[in-house]
Amino acid sequence: MKTPMKRTVFKVILRKSEYKEQWSLLIESFPVFVPGREKPMRKHEPLNRFITTPIFDKNSSGRTLSDGKAYYRPKRDTNDIIMCRSQKDQEACIFADNVRNLRQHEYDNQALYTDTETEQAAQNERSRCDFIKYFEELKDKRHKNSSKSIQVNWNRELALLKLYTGGKPMYFGDIDLNLIEDYKDYLINAPQGGSKNGTISRNTAATYFSIFKAGLHQAFVDGYLTIDLAAKSKNIYYEETQREYLTLEELNKLAATPCDSPILKRAALFSALTDLRHSDIKQLKWKDVVKDQEHYRILFTQQKTKGVEYMPISDQAYQLCGERGDSDRLVFEGLQDPS
Repeated sequence: MKTPMKRTVFKVILRKSEYKEQWSLLIESFPVFVPGREKPMRKHEPLNRFITTPIFDKNSSGRTLSDGKAYYRPKRDTNDIIMCRSQKDQEACIFADNVRNLRQHEYDNQALYTDTETEQAAQNERSRCDFIKYFEELKDKRHKNSSKSIQVNWNRELALLKLYTGGKPMYFGDIDLNLIEDYKDYLINAPQGGSKNGTISRNTAATYFSIFKAGLHQAFVDGYLTIDLAAKSKNIYYEETQREYLTLEELNKLAATPCDSPILKRAALFSALTDLRHSDIKQLKWKDVVKDQEHYRILFTQQKTKGVEYMPISDQAYQLCGERGDSDRLVFEGLQDPS
């Protein structure tokens, strides 16, 4: 009967690529005991190093694959370092073994660490975490109940992060001001999403970059970054945009123009007089329209920003609301969706 291992052992292993003749170098640790789990786990740490010329030991078969081919273990020298035909690959394997040795040393000596050394070891572990995965979890946690427009912006920023890295992780240890500036340049020329062609506008890029910085700042708060890089990096400045508006003459002309949908016409004129969005007008209820002495005001929550607004309205705008109904009824009942 074998005696169960209590000491975690670190070893460099190979993992074959599915798409080409190359192998990635990983550090495997076993057994790893996690609170709440009865059985030990086997963990793998990717090193972002790849080799193409490993030497396999034909006298040491590991297992037989589903296609009938035998899997052989790699040959190792007297120091247990994987052997390769290429000098470049051999250097990658030596690098991997140095990291393995460091991990084993950290584990074997953790009981001897001072508080500072323990925190440094924990920080080293956090630096090997993927910021993109962290960002996705932060998005789901922070904006689970946020407005649709906020969720769309965070989802699009996440998609652009993945495009920027080509689907690869962005490790916290690799994030510095140079990387942030490089990503900023990428955003300014980033492609539009969906079926749209061309690049996003500068103002859109500025919005996405501010979301990226929000993720960086939270990572600093959570201890994944030792420096608040978000505070040190400059924003993408917004460009002034020209907003179209109706003149008084055009508004009077619009009011005099027949419309097949009376409710749509009243809502459109009400929007012009109050500057409310279509989505806010569609949700407006009579309990939100109150009389304040001789004038009227509305109290509502914006659908886009979720901000609570207090707004006086003119008598002309109030007349467009029509005959007053019960408090929970919609003011513009039957107003169609924007689509």
